[in-house]
Order: sequence, then C-alpha cells, then structure tokens
Amino acid sequence: MPQNDNPAAADMPDGLKALMSRADGKDRSLPPVEKWNPPFCGDLDIRIARDGTWFYLGSPIGRQPLVKLFASVLRRDADGKHYLVTPVEKIGITVDDAPFLAVEMAVTGTGEEQGLTLRTNLGELVKVGAGHPLRFEKETDSGGLKPYALVRGRLEALFTRALMYQLAELIVEREAPGGTETGIWSEGSFFPIGAHLLK
Repeated sequence: MPQNDNPAAADMPDGLKALMSRADGKDRSLPPVEKWNPPFCGDLDIRIARDGTWFYLGSPIGRQPLVKLFASVLRRDADGKHYLVTPVEKIGITVDDAPFLAVEMAVTGTGEEQGLTLRTNLGELVKVGAGHPLRFEKETDSGGLKPYALVRGRLEALFTRALMYQLAELIVEREAPGGTETGIWSEGSFFPIGAHLLK
C-alpha cells in the first residue's frame, strides 16, 4: 500500500490546512484543544489503526511530523468519538482501538513505591498514577488482558503485546476491604484488575 506522505491539502478543511503548513515547525507545545469549542464540520477519511498507523484516504501517512501534528490536536469527547480540533473546526476521524500505543516502560522502585513511566509510539512520556490511570479490558480474540493508560484528556495508549508481558510481571495482590485485589502499583496508586478479567 503506498504511503501518503503529503495528504492533498485541497481536500482538507481550512483549519487542518493551516496546521499542515506548520508540520515541520519546532513548536512542540500541545495546543489547548480541551478549551476549544468549534462547530462540527463532518467526518474526514482519517483512520488510526490498532497498530498506531495513521491512514488518510486508505493510505498510510508517511510523514511522522505530520502525524505528530495531527495527534497534537486530537481529542476524544464525552460521546466516545475522536476528533481533530482546531480553533475554527472539529472533524471526526476513526480510531480502531486507542489512538496511541505504549511501546516502552521504565520501572522505578518496588511495591507501593513503584513508579511506571511509559513512552508512546509518538514519543510522549506518561507517568502512570492518579492523573494517568491504568485500566484493563479483555482481548476478545485471545481472551488475554488489554491494558490502557490515560495519556491526556480522554486519550489512551494501548500497551503493545511485548509491553503487556513486561507489565504482567509487575502484577501483585493486596488486601483490600472487600478481600484480596490483584493489580499494579504506580506512584502510590493501585490499579486493580477485575477478577473477571483474570479468568
């Protein structure tokens, strides 16, 4: 499948065109997309596949700076849908699972003092804790565990399979008021894994 290194700007809404013109700039600060409330301008044929690849009109977007720029204006709203948001427009896109992948993990300390720091496929660092919690689901195909970490807003990173095995080694049990809980410690917070997910 050919890579779409330069999505046709003519087909893009004006706000995204302006964004694309800055794709190779050095400004790495994240825009305040959570504060913007532009009108919904419809859906665009952009899809984030489960493996983290971004597609435009069915072809992979090959320019990493452009992918990072689009990701910087990505937002998930209370309706559960994902949007690219600029000050003047809000455009719906498709996300197959989570918009980011957790691809690397650094572990410090042990037990309740343990801390987990993740790196996403787009280079964002996330310190797992109360502000960036873990949650777990069951993988429908294999029945295995699918961990997610909150990155920002309502956007999550799905752990790669390799990272899931690394995380599995950190699963512990603790005594809780309702009985024994199984889960993961990070930054003083305990993230339980539901018993139904461990069967």
